[in-house]
Amino acid sequence: MALVYCDYMSQPYDPFNALKKFRNGKLYSLPALEAAGVGKISRLPVSIRIVLESVLRNCDGKKIREEDVRELANWNAKKPSSREIPFVVSRILLQDFTGVPLVVDLAAMRDAVAEVGKSPELIEPLVPLDLVIDHSIQVDEYGTAMAFKGNVQKEFERNRERYEFLKWGQEAFDTFQVVPPAVGICHQVNLEYLAKLVFEKKINDETLYYLDTLVGTDSHTTMINGLGVVGWGVGGIEAEAGMLGQPVYFQTPEVIGVHLTGALKEGVTATDLTLNITQLLRTENVVGKFVEFFGAGAASLTVADRATIGNMAPEYGATIGLFPIDDKTKDYLLMTGRPKAHVEMVEDYCKAQGIWGMPRDGEVDYTKVIELDLSTIVPCVAGPKRPQDRINLTELKEKFSDLFHSSVKEGGYGKAAETYKDKASITLEKHGDEKFEIKHGSVLIAAITSCTNTSNPSVMVAAGLVAKKAVELGLKINPIVKTSLAPGSRVVTDYLAKTGLQEYLDKLGFNLVGYGCTTCIGNSGPLDLEVEKAIKEKDLVCASVLSGNRNFEARIQPAIRANFLMSPPLVVAFALAGKVDIDFVKEPLGKDKNGKEVYLQDLWPTNKDIHECVIHGLEPEMFLDKYSASAIDQANPEWNAIKIRGATRYHWDSESTYIQKPPYFDDFSMDTKPIKPINGMRALAILGDSVTTDHVSPAGAIAEDGPAGRYLKSLGVEKKDFNSYGSRRGNDRVMTRGTFGNVRIKNQMAQGKEGGYTTHMPDGELMSIYDAAMVYKKENVPLIVLSGNDYGMGSSRDWAAKGTLLLGVKVVVAKNFERIHRSNLIGMGVLPLQFKEGESVESWGLDGTEIYSLPDFVDDFEPGDEIKMEIWHMNGKIDAINLIIRIDTHIEKDYYKHGGIMPYVLRSILKQ
Repeated sequence: MALVYCDYMSQPYDPFNALKKFRNGKLYSLPALEAAGVGKISRLPVSIRIVLESVLRNCDGKKIREEDVRELANWNAKKPSSREIPFVVSRILLQDFTGVPLVVDLAAMRDAVAEVGKSPELIEPLVPLDLVIDHSIQVDEYGTAMAFKGNVQKEFERNRERYEFLKWGQEAFDTFQVVPPAVGICHQVNLEYLAKLVFEKKINDETLYYLDTLVGTDSHTTMINGLGVVGWGVGGIEAEAGMLGQPVYFQTPEVIGVHLTGALKEGVTATDLTLNITQLLRTENVVGKFVEFFGAGAASLTVADRATIGNMAPEYGATIGLFPIDDKTKDYLLMTGRPKAHVEMVEDYCKAQGIWGMPRDGEVDYTKVIELDLSTIVPCVAGPKRPQDRINLTELKEKFSDLFHSSVKEGGYGKAAETYKDKASITLEKHGDEKFEIKHGSVLIAAITSCTNTSNPSVMVAAGLVAKKAVELGLKINPIVKTSLAPGSRVVTDYLAKTGLQEYLDKLGFNLVGYGCTTCIGNSGPLDLEVEKAIKEKDLVCASVLSGNRNFEARIQPAIRANFLMSPPLVVAFALAGKVDIDFVKEPLGKDKNGKEVYLQDLWPTNKDIHECVIHGLEPEMFLDKYSASAIDQANPEWNAIKIRGATRYHWDSESTYIQKPPYFDDFSMDTKPIKPINGMRALAILGDSVTTDHVSPAGAIAEDGPAGRYLKSLGVEKKDFNSYGSRRGNDRVMTRGTFGNVRIKNQMAQGKEGGYTTHMPDGELMSIYDAAMVYKKENVPLIVLSGNDYGMGSSRDWAAKGTLLLGVKVVVAKNFERIHRSNLIGMGVLPLQFKEGESVESWGLDGTEIYSLPDFVDDFEPGDEIKMEIWHMNGKIDAINLIIRIDTHIEKDYYKHGGIMPYVLRSILKQ
């Protein structure tokens, strides 16, 4: 915002005469732009109009030019321009895992500025920056009334260094606000509290009104799309540029309209709808596109339902999944305690801009329209390895059996059919030496967790009602199942308490374990040692059931191999059943206190029951109470007790194992180096399809026998104090050692071994990827990674790009890339190249023994050009293949030439 607001005042830059009177101030009018003949704005998708408002308002003739406005105002539905859009956002949202390295980088940039003789205070976020600490809570204790307190205590024991650092950041930077632990998940806090929809800013005694837009350092920032706010997830690298005054550049998107008709049937939840949409849109290949929902069916959905769908945009591949602002939005704002006067202003503003109301069929021009009748949706789950793999609930038993003996390449487990009956009998000391049976398909983790569903009162209440009925019938959950409830905000606790439903969830073991992202991001905590031992000895395919949005391999818990996403009430049901290989229509999930068989339909509440419970339990006062400034300040006494040493620059502690000064600005100079050929590369890894950022970026538990574990032990850190990779993202020494170290990653150069291994060439020695990279570094050998489809899908983990760079990888070649990760690679100065259609690692017969070179790579390339790569085989044969340079825009080329976004921004600031 500062780019324009610094100049807006007495003579604002307004080449289109679009600055018009609104209330007691002004706005940049989209209707005025259309009236001036600039474009048919009223036919544009609402998402494009919202972005256009930012481009128009921030047009200063320099960073954003008049042609940028004209180009977007004349967006062509059938053939959008290849031009990049300079999008200046109103604010930025962080979670603590991704936020800590971002603040670490800002601190390092302050040092770099000071070292060239400038004031470190030049480095200051120019847009509001909110960080919500929500990713550090882990489910260590569960199933008791003391679980929440115990987990919070452990959280602070493990993360005090990080929290001290964040407190320093809050004092050092004027526009940086931290929401402390135990308040909620960033996306739900954003939805319920942070989002304004329309901002008003005083500038020289005059008020300027403008739309709320954002990017966040978490993929699921798109949850806010359900409230009509345009925002999406970016890597911390892009967010840093946005904070420091740079527009977020992205290629003009196609906009896919999803026309929703009909209504959901009895017994079908918003989660079921969301999983259907995820599968449908993945099939339609909406990667990198905007998705916009419209029609009578969309208008009928509550904001909570819309947010559930918007949250999953990364899972269906879209940049955003927007629901325009309408009466349901207004209802939600009032319900969540937003001031009535502000809500009225939002409505007036949106009507003045022509963006109020849910579009109906034919009112807006879309690139393509997809039809979906809500009445066709049936209960379902998704998994066991990807969120887009939807399975009808009635077909899960058969599907699990099929996957059991299907090949790994087909998404299965590759086991002999006769081993399906294998099982283990174990004794758990803490349960009075009672014996328990574990078999293939046993549910060992049942978690009501993540922003996706805990933001939605209807599915949370439904879970409580299922629990209530189960308790009344005398049903119990096998103690071997690790049950947990991790709501996205404290308001959930309030309405579950008011409706009396928390009591029944507690009786089944779904006690509160914390407010934050737990099981969904791999913070499920350890399983009982005897359980893990039995799984390993019998090689069992056991299951987790969770109401989350991600279920990639090894993400939920390394020992659990089948992970299914579902609605909260289904999580309760599967926990009661104790297994996933069950047909709920034909089979009972348990027996009541009289020995009578109980089926799912006996427990399932009606839509009327759910609605009445929500109306009774949810009140605006709950939001006003929990989100008042004093309530947030006092939410966590342990946070308030942290003392820091305030200073403009951070005092780095060389002995810290959590926070270290990163090497990105070592030997920084104002001069850029010319792009030169990259010759003599060796392959560090050759990977297959669907390699996620979870495979690349270190996440979850730190293995004791891996490079990172050995490093921590060498510093005197005991295994019990390792914490998770996420908590150590501020330490590049730990993170680099864990890059490509996922236990389920399958490197074709690892001689058949699963995990983070590779073969060093030319000697053929098998070693960890990190160790091999360090050997290559000593040998001064640049590295290349090759992969298949959807490289980098998943969370917007900036460490997937940072770790890649720090291992010495110069180039990544894939059949195609997920949007955020491709951008992040460029942001760190790593070159993404793409195979041409029909070509691949397999078609060229590559196995990692080759030497790779880019002899013609120089400054004069254009975005999207082809480039020759020479491949020298061991037998002396030389292939030359053409690859596509996946630097898609000129600004991305500038970032790459500077060695990444951070050096680019730093040089820009120092030149001012």
